[in-house]
Amino acid sequence: MEKILMTKRGHAALEKELKHLKSVERPAIIQAIAEARELGDLKENAEYHSAREKQGFIEGRIQEIEGVLGLAEVIDTSKLSGAVKFGATVTVVDEDTDEEKTWQIVGEHEANIEKGLLNVKSPIARALIGKEEGDSVEVRTPGGERAYEILTITYV
Repeated sequence: MEKILMTKRGHAALEKELKHLKSVERPAIIQAIAEARELGDLKENAEYHSAREKQGFIEGRIQEIEGVLGLAEVIDTSKLSGAVKFGATVTVVDEDTDEEKTWQIVGEHEANIEKGLLNVKSPIARALIGKEEGDSVEVRTPGGERAYEILTITYV
């Protein structure tokens, strides 16, 4: 199986979510199922069916996280430097609007564009990989062609 690249922060966040699911969510849903069973006939017991559905979701998410963590290759970004690569925090300026944006290039399981975490497989990240400060890149985005100049590259 192919390794899943992750930053230390992304790996820690998944471990935290897994711990929460196992130590808080799972016991709570088991309790909710037990309480719903006590209400009687399971065929028409909405609380029971709702709790079982939620249990399925929780167990599925636990399996998904365990699978990702099992294949994770954690990259220590503090030891990297130079051109843009996985884990880089890149500040760019849109050459048309002069708007500055900062993104960290991360794995697909930790990507969140609203938090500035850019999926390494996204068109923008693929265009930035291998480039250096001062380089310009052109990217086809859903909003059209964009041109960015790389201002800074840091590794934290």
